[in-house]
Amino acid sequence: MSAHLLRPQAYLSNKEVLELAQQAPTILRNNPKAFSTSPLVSLFTASETPELWMIYENLLIACLRTGDDLSAFEFLERLVERFGGENERIMAFKGLTKEAKAANNAELEELLKEYDSLLSGQDGQTNIPIAKRRVALLKSLGRTSDAIANLVKLLDYSPTDAEGWSELSDLYLSQGLYAQSIYALEEVLVLQANSWNMHARLGEILFMAGTSLADNSSTRYLAESVKRFCRSIELCDDYLRGYYGLKQVTEALLHDPKALKPSKQADEEGMSVPSKATLEALNQQATAKLSEIVRRCSAGDTHWQGYAEAEIEAVKQLLTKDEAQVVR
Repeated sequence: MSAHLLRPQAYLSNKEVLELAQQAPTILRNNPKAFSTSPLVSLFTASETPELWMIYENLLIACLRTGDDLSAFEFLERLVERFGGENERIMAFKGLTKEAKAANNAELEELLKEYDSLLSGQDGQTNIPIAKRRVALLKSLGRTSDAIANLVKLLDYSPTDAEGWSELSDLYLSQGLYAQSIYALEEVLVLQANSWNMHARLGEILFMAGTSLADNSSTRYLAESVKRFCRSIELCDDYLRGYYGLKQVTEALLHDPKALKPSKQADEEGMSVPSKATLEALNQQATAKLSEIVRRCSAGDTHWQGYAEAEIEAVKQLLTKDEAQVVR
């Protein structure tokens, strides 16, 4: 059985999703419907396990993403037969299937009305899977402000939803609201303090804020960005995005004479920029690690093959740019 069958869709590349969807017909044939009218079927089918239903859910999404509607409907039918059409999670999958079938925005708007109807009379948000589908649909329709408002309401009802806070951070970022985006991602880290990818993501947003805003807060954002990237690679020694971000932010600070000047206010707030020597050391460490990742990944080393091709290419370009600057 492919390891991808149990992995969340968000962590799979388009190529992996396609490979997953191509397995759908075979898996459907090898796992006849559990509710067949023949009593002999149960003698030849595998026993029901939580993993089987997780596989069905993942294959349903993969088939929708790749346009295999026939297999997707079959997986949905089996989930409905097993858990019932009124199950909140199944209701969300039914909605997702309708979204994938929609031919235009008018049909999506009608589906949005269905979501509103399902949520009415339930304190607005108690059906969390449907509430999330409504947010996703509003986002896809370009109604970002409405998506944010609905997601804020959902998080008021369910404040420990790390996935919701992360999505809210992305929505705020899409509107250029850096402070709000940073706040939302900090909420994620309150819930998942050792999540190295979230520390790196916060470092990226802080870096974007620091390089985009032309006010006194820019240096503070960059200083905090350094700390977040350092925490990310402390938690995961070979996390490419952590080292990539650390190299970028340290170079930005090293090329900004004003940022390196001591600031009494920054010291008091605990947001002072590290010394030039520290920044240079961090930059050199990031450069060395990125070079090692590219070298070992390109050489086909067994334990260095989990990186996306696009990330490796981005690192190569960053290192090439760095070498060109040194030559000058």
